[in-house]
Amino acid sequence: MSTLPTRADLLQWIEDNPTQSNKRDIARAFGIKGAARIDLKRMLKELEAEGHLAKRKRSYSDPEKLPPVSVLQVLAPNADGDLFARPLEWHGEGAEPVVLMILRATDPALGAGDRILGKLTEVKGGDHTYEARVIRRIGQAAAKVVGIFKKSAEGGRIQPIDKKQDREWTVAADATGGAKDGELVEGEAAGPKGRMGLPRARITARLGDPTAPKAVSLIAIHQHAIPDDFPSNVLAEADAHKPAPLGTRTDLRDLPLITIDPSDARDHDDACFAMADPDPANAGGHILWVAIADVAHYVTSGSELDREARKRGNSTYFPDRVVPMLPDRLSGDLCSLHEGVPRACIAVEMVLDASGEKLRHRFVRGLMKSHASLHYEEVQEAMDGRINDRVAPFMDDVIHPLYAAYAALVEARKRRGPLDLDLPERRIELAENGEVQSVNFKDRLDAHRLIEECMVLANVATAEELIARKQPLLFRVHEEPKPEKLESLRETAQSSGFNLAKGQVLQTRHLNKLLNDAAGGEHAELINISTLRSMQQAYYFPENFGHFGLALRNYAHFTSPIRRYADLIVHRALVTAHGWDKDGLSPFDIENLQETAQQISDTERRSMVAERDTTDRYLAAYLTERVGNEFSGRISGVARFGLFVKLDETGADGLVPVRTIGSEYFHHDADEQTLMGSDTGRVIGLGQRVTVRLAEAVAMTGGIELELLTIDGETIAKGPSGKKRYGRGKAGPKGKSSGPKGSKFKKKAAKTKRKVTRTRS
Repeated sequence: MSTLPTRADLLQWIEDNPTQSNKRDIARAFGIKGAARIDLKRMLKELEAEGHLAKRKRSYSDPEKLPPVSVLQVLAPNADGDLFARPLEWHGEGAEPVVLMILRATDPALGAGDRILGKLTEVKGGDHTYEARVIRRIGQAAAKVVGIFKKSAEGGRIQPIDKKQDREWTVAADATGGAKDGELVEGEAAGPKGRMGLPRARITARLGDPTAPKAVSLIAIHQHAIPDDFPSNVLAEADAHKPAPLGTRTDLRDLPLITIDPSDARDHDDACFAMADPDPANAGGHILWVAIADVAHYVTSGSELDREARKRGNSTYFPDRVVPMLPDRLSGDLCSLHEGVPRACIAVEMVLDASGEKLRHRFVRGLMKSHASLHYEEVQEAMDGRINDRVAPFMDDVIHPLYAAYAALVEARKRRGPLDLDLPERRIELAENGEVQSVNFKDRLDAHRLIEECMVLANVATAEELIARKQPLLFRVHEEPKPEKLESLRETAQSSGFNLAKGQVLQTRHLNKLLNDAAGGEHAELINISTLRSMQQAYYFPENFGHFGLALRNYAHFTSPIRRYADLIVHRALVTAHGWDKDGLSPFDIENLQETAQQISDTERRSMVAERDTTDRYLAAYLTERVGNEFSGRISGVARFGLFVKLDETGADGLVPVRTIGSEYFHHDADEQTLMGSDTGRVIGLGQRVTVRLAEAVAMTGGIELELLTIDGETIAKGPSGKKRYGRGKAGPKGKSSGPKGSKFKKKAAKTKRKVTRTRS
């Protein structure tokens, strides 16, 4: 072609050939050579200036269209389970185009936040503009940071509030999201590191005043990406539900079931009743009823509520708030067994013999009415002789029979021998303004244990029922300790003067003997902590591997479907097994059982970490006014960089940096979990009694730094500030010796180590 194309021809060719849109391709297509290329360049610039074209890396395209190969960020699935994505680079003036992901069986599993390189095809009509196929995944969900924004002329920086992150993030001026200096913000990674080697971020959310007392749990919610707002369609579905009618349900409204919960409980998902078994063939036996809210009636598989509940996995509990798995219309109303209100339930009737062994059980889908909503303390006080007006009407017919059944269950528990750890639980009490008012340890009452034993037995009955009926379900699995963890526990026990024998199949009774031998002595806390650390974490799985800690062969969670998705799956399995209705397990539930197990095991761990981080921050806030005070405690952890000490008064964990200990280098033994002085041979290890001074408490991060004053009553000299005081193995920095050389020192150190290790507490 000897002449330039018309503007219309040029735009049409670029639209028809989006992968060949640089200047060289265009010139070749129209036969433009020599000086005519200058005129082509001018025409392209004019079209670009007028907004008809956008230049991207030497190529031209319609700014209102996406290039055929684009970088996309995957979004969360919608209500129908479809996966969409958004372009990371959009220059058009119109709305950002909607991209539907078309996945093949060989494509990698994608999650919200993942970045992919996708091949796009434009589509006409429908609810999306493009369809995309995965070329390759180029990155998973962007790293996130929660911190304090510090504004600057170039944009600013985010100072992380996570004590594990020691680097700031830089924020460009156009990525601040309007954040103000000193504001708590959430950001995500935004490209490669900057000139100073700091990661770059863009601010995605402004969270407000970081000093507000109620910001503590808000930090954890955002830091761990816990969903805390329900989508409008989920709320609408919950609000549309009505109380379940009696219908074909078993009428349990006259059965005097009661709930016993914490005094501040907002929802009640379990109720109990017991009576003496009138059958003369079971003299001294008991009939025990456990009724659980029928959440499966309201949250059916594949519904909006179900998708949201599965995504959340469980409720998350903070001192000042709860992030529920279900909207309040269900968790606090229709699925809560409120006093005097008919409520749908799934109940199990269990017959026990006089020794607490379960003889048989049966499940019913019923309609119940709680005859009383009591709390643990008032029930326990009533059993101790201080009966109030609320409890009095139920003492003879409900409370005493429950405690009689509980006594039988205790005997059965002793024979079974579940792990009997003594680990007190902290209770953080907040004032009305959200500030920490006190930190105490929760009382463990017989009323607590009564409900726990009733729930454990109901969970066992559920697992046995579904196994017998060959129904798929999610088991609660707790495997025995790994050999290396067990060997570490054995060494700790031996160094403390106790014995955990080798050469036998480990059972909980062996560990209980160790715990009982140490109980009441100076090593009790050390042995409890070490035993807990030897345990594996429990999880959900569709195959049954037993529950080591409870010493049970069959165990499934049935008793808390309001706050655990696993229990909801188990309830659906019971509905299917008994043919009660059509709201049981769906094909999706069954086909994705293992994936669901992994999902909710992960969300459970996420909640545990978030709850622990929040507790740490509240404890640090509580201690800020006591900097300089002295506290007693025990060494609860040993690391290369220092000692972790658990304070007796509050249970808070603080760090003693190794650089501040003594005037010698310390060698870290990871297997023994000890630090050993290179000069004196002093061995510092788990469980030793210490006195410390509070050096620093940072509420924003939850960090607590301590200064070591005494170990087992012996004064410890303070180390020079800032000087590195540890080594790895026998070597110091750069492989040099950390202390005196020669066989004489080595023999002395080894002898001292053996001596001190055997006698440390």
